[in-house]
Amino acid sequence: MKFLLATRSAHKLREVERILAEWPDIQVVGLAEAGIPVASAEDDLEPYDTFEENAASKARYFHDISGLPTVADDSGLVVDALGGAPGVRSKRFAPDQGRAGVDQDTANNEHLLQLLGDRPPADRTARYVCVATLITDESEWSVRGEAEGIILAGPQGGGGFGYDPLFLDRQLGRSFAELTDDQKNERSHRGEAFRALAAHIASSLPS
Repeated sequence: MKFLLATRSAHKLREVERILAEWPDIQVVGLAEAGIPVASAEDDLEPYDTFEENAASKARYFHDISGLPTVADDSGLVVDALGGAPGVRSKRFAPDQGRAGVDQDTANNEHLLQLLGDRPPADRTARYVCVATLITDESEWSVRGEAEGIILAGPQGGGGFGYDPLFLDRQLGRSFAELTDDQKNERSHRGEAFRALAAHIASSLPS
């Protein structure tokens, strides 16, 4: 089965391709490979207050355009001490917008650290959340993955992206930015969600 992954993030595309490597019958196609140009309408696809609604919104939009089975995910960081923020606003959390890529990640991380201040580790609990939605001509199906952790007092590690340098995996004692690709895929919210999604797809394929 071939499905369109509805993301403009090269990091996310590579991550999902690695997660699904053990399912050779499932092929991931990116938006650029599918020949879908960037459109201004994409800026308005995530107006909702839940990961589930935003993932479904993106999946429906790109399925309608492409006609392909389409998967979209909405992911974010949920910090308990901040009442669940940044949550669905994780990508655009910092007050100074207009940045992109690494610059945006840096601004988001700095803003998060400022809000948490000198709280002790017990008050810095958080989780990464990923909701992935698959839409075909016949059906719509969603799955949720979560990864528990603690927000560090400062960044650690040079890998990953987004909030990974601040997100401590308590079991491994390292930030997500310090993990190998295989370790992160095994432990991450996106790994959990997309493995469940792949198992669902595989179960529907003809034997």
